[in-house]
Amino acid sequence: MKKYKISFWVATSLIFLFQGVMPALTSQTEMAREGIRQLGYPEYFGTMLAIAKVMGSLVLLLPMFSRRLKEWAYAGFTFDFIAACISNGVVYGIGFEAFSPLIVLAILGISYVSYHKLQEDQMDSSSRMISTL
Repeated sequence: MKKYKISFWVATSLIFLFQGVMPALTSQTEMAREGIRQLGYPEYFGTMLAIAKVMGSLVLLLPMFSRRLKEWAYAGFTFDFIAACISNGVVYGIGFEAFSPLIVLAILGISYVSYHKLQEDQMDSSSRMISTL
């Protein structure tokens, strides 16, 4: 289980940095606004997306949030990365810009699988404790 803990925390920390910290620090820069405009989205979309990313990354990182809410955060990030891949591919063509969201999606996948392995282990531990009582 130690390998799942390590992979979960490394992957989830990277997601937090890429999707929580970076948007919080850069979403209101002129370069970010121009990027949103080039993709054809309205300016408010960038602000809305940055807020959702910060909230979602906090939900994934902090253990106080429910499993159901974490599932929604994982789903939201998955939709975001797939949409980013498609948007970048349509506007910039097939290249690194189109496929880079899929790299982050793979990191998210590692976090997701590790999270569920840790949850399974936690449930197995609980059932073992109950059966010994």
